[in-house]
Amino acid sequence: MADKKVIFVAFAIEDVSIRDMIKGQSLNTKCPFEYIDMSVKEAYDEEWKKRVRTRILRSDGVLAIITKNSLTSTGQKWEIKCAKEEKVPVRGIWAYKNDRTNVEGVNTMVWTWDNITNWIDSL
Repeated sequence: MADKKVIFVAFAIEDVSIRDMIKGQSLNTKCPFEYIDMSVKEAYDEEWKKRVRTRILRSDGVLAIITKNSLTSTGQKWEIKCAKEEKVPVRGIWAYKNDRTNVEGVNTMVWTWDNITNWIDSL
């Protein structure tokens, strides 16, 4: 693997602890990606959407943390929709072994570091 890839992580705010685990992994020097987080707790205004779109456009891919919370997360849904509009590859990972939530249009895989690395390497 040559340069690190830039990966935008889309997640429901209720799954911030999972996001933190991915962020921790991205700080590992052998990790194949840099991490971009645009999480906010306030409403998603037009300025936030413009900043997110810019970050997604600069990313090699969008990794969506998929849980039951994804079904009601307007921010995560918008981030995934934006990535698709911009033709940035989106891949989902299931955050929990006992939660296999399906988000329409998102190809989701079991969360292992090998699965994440292989997807990133394919970008």
